[in-house]
Amino acid sequence: MRDSIAVAMSGGVDSSVAAWLLQQQGEQTVGVTMRLFTPEELAPGQGERCHILEDIQDARAVAAQLGIPHHALDLSGPFRERVMEPFVRAYEQGRTPNPCVTCNRTIKFGALLEAAGQLGCGRLATGHYARTERDAGSGRVLLKRAVHPEKDQSYVLWSLSQAQLERVCFPLGGLSKEEIRAIAARQGFGNAEKKESQDICFIPDGDYAAFLRRYMGREYPPGPFLDQNGRRLGTHEGIVSYTVGQRRGLGISSEGRLYVKELRPEDNAVVLSDNAALFTRVLTADRLNLIPTDSLSAPIRAKARIRYRQQEQPCTIEQTGPDTVRVEFDQPQRAVTPGQAVVFYDGDLVIGGATIQKGRES
Repeated sequence: MRDSIAVAMSGGVDSSVAAWLLQQQGEQTVGVTMRLFTPEELAPGQGERCHILEDIQDARAVAAQLGIPHHALDLSGPFRERVMEPFVRAYEQGRTPNPCVTCNRTIKFGALLEAAGQLGCGRLATGHYARTERDAGSGRVLLKRAVHPEKDQSYVLWSLSQAQLERVCFPLGGLSKEEIRAIAARQGFGNAEKKESQDICFIPDGDYAAFLRRYMGREYPPGPFLDQNGRRLGTHEGIVSYTVGQRRGLGISSEGRLYVKELRPEDNAVVLSDNAALFTRVLTADRLNLIPTDSLSAPIRAKARIRYRQQEQPCTIEQTGPDTVRVEFDQPQRAVTPGQAVVFYDGDLVIGGATIQKGRES
């Protein structure tokens, strides 16, 4: 008899259908929902935009309809320590992190996977749009893109280890959103038409700078806007208010459009440039995680993307250290942003990924 499988039920339609699909396959399933914070912990006026309590109720209702156990698990401590605090530190260092990548590695497939084991579940399923597959030759578990590219979420799963991939399941990898909503409607799930959340869960209004000021309990000092030659152009409102490639909200008068090219926390400066100066062919990255293999013995050709919705771009990847990599694109890429992920693909196969350190010309 196979181990029970925990299903991370967010209260949304995707994870609800994932639980139903597994049940149809004869799996013994247990619903688990994470409580990462409460509305009261958010900024004043933002509590109404947080639906965590409603989401727990929706997940519990679907679990009851399916006749499976449901557990709401308080993971707020690990979430604050492993996701929110690194997010804040990265912004203060002039980087633009992706907290969803960190959350997947350390919370969903970290703390939640561990908690599932304590409930007697050896495996964890989620509503992510991705696929896994065992490689017959190496025995490793491979990560692949979803069949329907418009919903593919492999970009935020690149950092999962082999130990994690061995225990995860993505039942929705071959389905479209329309098919999933249709299944939910046929089953009478109350969340069949529930809207998807597009924001970072702990910043529901998308105002990162306001969150950082509230979370840290301090203001970030103004400093100079500089051009690429070091000439002062004006005064910025605090370095955490900006990200590479940003144009809006600069408040600088100029003959042409200006964009954020670089954040320099060491001297609290924000460097501006024209759009052409944002393009670079080469980036370096660290925290490398490879999925089909442990390391690259030689440069390889692949495709990569440097942001979630970007089309993959042809490139050459060279591993330069135990967890570092150099990526050279065939064509210059716009606004290579430190802190974001670069994810590597060979067709549908996810080769791996890394966290961008910086972009450069060569």
